Amino acid sequence: MWKIGNIEINGVVVLGPMAGITSYGYRDFMKPFGVAVSVSEMVSDMGLIYDNDKTNEYVIYPESHPVGVQLFGHDPENIVKAAKLALKLNPNIDFFDLNMGCPVPKVTNAGSGSSLMKNPQLCGEIVKRLKQEINIPITAKIRLGWDDNSINFMDVIKELEAADVDMIAIHARTRKQMYLGQPHYELVKDLRSKMTVPLVISGNIYTLDDAIKAKEITGAEGIMVARGGVGNPWLIKQIDTYYKTGERIEDVSILEKINQCLSLADHYIAEKGEFLAMRMYRGIASKFFSGFKNVKYYKNRLSTELVDRKSLVNILDAIKEEIANQ
Repeated sequence: MWKIGNIEINGVVVLGPMAGITSYGYRDFMKPFGVAVSVSEMVSDMGLIYDNDKTNEYVIYPESHPVGVQLFGHDPENIVKAAKLALKLNPNIDFFDLNMGCPVPKVTNAGSGSSLMKNPQLCGEIVKRLKQEINIPITAKIRLGWDDNSINFMDVIKELEAADVDMIAIHARTRKQMYLGQPHYELVKDLRSKMTVPLVISGNIYTLDDAIKAKEITGAEGIMVARGGVGNPWLIKQIDTYYKTGERIEDVSILEKINQCLSLADHYIAEKGEFLAMRMYRGIASKFFSGFKNVKYYKNRLSTELVDRKSLVNILDAIKEEIANQ
């Protein structure tokens, strides 16, 4: 048990934010596998300020708690204004998470995301202003730095802590690395012992052993599962079970993954409607069959044939038939 501010977190798995994936339907699907706390996909401060309907949808959700809404921007006053508007739309938001780590050029070119790592003082100022105006916990997600020549995460952490941040998540890569190459876990060894607030560690968590290694190296309270859980929700179950009971549970079969694939599709359909859900699912469904010998063939079918739930069921039935004939 650990805390984000006054919020008790019963478990180690933090469901990380992913644009276009971690909507309410996805988070609702993942929760029963052992997610202790979730973070929404990133929400634009200016989208909230300009009352954009699509942006507003990101902060309204009926799911079980705790869930944080991740905000991105670079101007402290605009972020405060956006946070207040978000709370008007949804007074039950548990905490706000500040995106200081997104490496995508569309975000960094505007001075947001991991661009903020270039200015540790500004990172602290954003948190400070929010803590002055908002009466719920404030967290931040950062990276190691902008590139190998500017590894400054400790400077950023010190500024965030001085501003009374409630938790820090760190992705153990620089912005320049994007999501490529190996995370530099050697740089964050024993990091939690150098901090005054809870730590969540992120970066290449694809197996239970990845999670164990990351937690042991850093001493973090939480383990963030993001891309590693897409198509493999059982990973969350494995991590959660291990840290609660010490038991290592086996991977699930392809047949069970088929059931999980359809279940997630139904969550998206309930949230977004069949038309939109199936179009966004074209790039997600094949993740459930990573390692299956004909995954490329079915990935192509999913990306070209997926138009409604029936077409998804037909493709999944074809996979079942192939497995039965092996």
